[in-house]
Amino acid sequence: MPVSLISPQRVLRRSNWHIFLWNTHRPFIFIPGIQKSSKMKLLRSFPLLTIFFLIAGLFVNDPIMAQADEKDDKIVADAHLAKAEFIKGDALMQSLFDNSYGYVIFPNVGKGAIGIGGAAGNGAVFQKGTLIGMADMKQVSIGFQWGGQAYREVIFFETEADLNRFKEDKIEFSGQASAVAVTKGAAANIKYKDGVMIFSQTKGGLMYEASVGGQKFKFRLL
Repeated sequence: MPVSLISPQRVLRRSNWHIFLWNTHRPFIFIPGIQKSSKMKLLRSFPLLTIFFLIAGLFVNDPIMAQADEKDDKIVADAHLAKAEFIKGDALMQSLFDNSYGYVIFPNVGKGAIGIGGAAGNGAVFQKGTLIGMADMKQVSIGFQWGGQAYREVIFFETEADLNRFKEDKIEFSGQASAVAVTKGAAANIKYKDGVMIFSQTKGGLMYEASVGGQKFKFRLL
């Protein structure tokens, strides 16, 4: 195969294709008819542009991922504090945390105003006491709502199948569903219904059974 030398690069001719070996030792293939200098420069700079955008993408994504991790860490820390508050309010709940197949704790649930209201919160999901994921809760309900109330909520799952339904976003509470207010001895006679058991605890103000009707959940595996 004939080789002609053109400084500062060598040109190897094969068929009607030209393979340019630049002194960077990176080959570039050009088809005759498009070997204009502007196109050659563009193709020659392509590897550097690719590397630049890849590195830039890493720098952009890292802060976003770090912020998400910090948010998750805060929710998990708050969930552990909420667990301690639940047990403090009713020592019998310790057995539920120990013996349920799994549970999700929403440490900070914010409610809307009286009338047509709603609630939202972020939580941590545990299986046999081990953190496995995060959850988002959203609720839109019509009826009596205590305006501005903030509370904690914990949902216990009786079996693996019940937890799996939650992980598959298949659990949604009916309009009449309510959580048991955490008071001393409240957990003594509560039984699972449809594989779940729900408790709530206000973070100040009146104690009441929070309406959880219309709550929907979205699970995210860690």
